[in-house]
Amino acid sequence: MAERPETEGQRGSGVRPTQPEPRYLAVGRIVRPHGVHGELRMELLTDYPDQLSRLKTVYVGERYVTFELAGVRLHQKVALIKLEGCEDRDAAEMLRGQLVYIKREDAVPLEPNEFYEHQVCGLKATLTSGESLGEVVEVFTLPGANDVLVVHGPRGEVLIPVIEDAIAAIDLEAGQVWIHPMPGLLPDD
Repeated sequence: MAERPETEGQRGSGVRPTQPEPRYLAVGRIVRPHGVHGELRMELLTDYPDQLSRLKTVYVGERYVTFELAGVRLHQKVALIKLEGCEDRDAAEMLRGQLVYIKREDAVPLEPNEFYEHQVCGLKATLTSGESLGEVVEVFTLPGANDVLVVHGPRGEVLIPVIEDAIAAIDLEAGQVWIHPMPGLLPDD
């Protein structure tokens, strides 16, 4: 998985509702000020944090307020960022909790078999045996672990790790994710 989208839904054939791709992708969440000169501590929501150093502009909050990116330092699994116009701790405090976005076209191109989370949400999850598990409603990452698909369906909520042993295939055009029924993966097995 890569950056988190601003909206969910997206691509598909007749299986899923077609919605436009989001214009912005969330790459971080401002956790708190860092120091007294307006620097911000940002939780990373991207698999490609190095891309931040090449960006000139980011967009903050649900109104996508434009900020020039004056500096980026990666530090202990977070980014310390400096935004033009955010000159002191009080200004930085006003941005606490806000998402930081980039334009979709500024994102690192995905490798084959990589997907944005918004492309996976809404897919139908089916076992390779043909049994429907339901719909992918969320993707989350456990700290220090892999992504996990949250599927709601006839078996209730099922958590599917995004690992090769569990995921047989993801077909965006068909609106489908195929799941290997690994031992212990499903309830009632």
